[in-house]
Amino acid sequence: MSANRLRLAVCLSGSGRTLQNLLDLRQANELDAEIAIVIASRSGVGGIERAAKAGAPHAVVDRKMLGDADFNRRVFDLIDEAQADLIVLAGWLHLLNVPPRYVGRVMNIHPALLPSFGGRGMWGDKVHQAVLDQGCKISGCTVHFVDQNYDTGPIILQRICPVLENDSCHDLAARVFEEEKIALPAAIRLFQQSRLKIDGRRVRVRAAP
Repeated sequence: MSANRLRLAVCLSGSGRTLQNLLDLRQANELDAEIAIVIASRSGVGGIERAAKAGAPHAVVDRKMLGDADFNRRVFDLIDEAQADLIVLAGWLHLLNVPPRYVGRVMNIHPALLPSFGGRGMWGDKVHQAVLDQGCKISGCTVHFVDQNYDTGPIILQRICPVLENDSCHDLAARVFEEEKIALPAAIRLFQQSRLKIDGRRVRVRAAP
């Protein structure tokens, strides 16, 4: 194990495709990170099954059973217990109140080019259908640090892909996800290398040593 291997907390609300990508990269020695805990916001989702199959610690904090404050507290209590270095929101559908100790240590992956097509309620196929409805010629994904609002934190990196004439939202989603599979691990590696500096609304990427 590398001395600087990251301990990741992965928060999800659905199938866990992004989690699986991280697990696959770790297995292939292309990501020097350990999944310290996987937290799901509801039971019975595929992401928990993937975590269990991989032998990764996992827990469910059911959003429907808890108020905002208790939900937030429980999520970060679990992350504290796991001693995570970085929190990754990977298909996580709930607003978190990030405690001061985790500011600059929570990343989200969004399936569009923010600041367009973000905000409350903009997730999954809703995002891709909105892109198609606006007649956009390109789409892509954004990795950003999380602040106290939906999809407004400082942008770390973005990747683009074309929108084709006859795309359905599912066609576009599949193409965007291929970019997500590259973008999120790249952002994690930059964090691991201490190359990300938040400067107001911008994230400046330091040159490699």
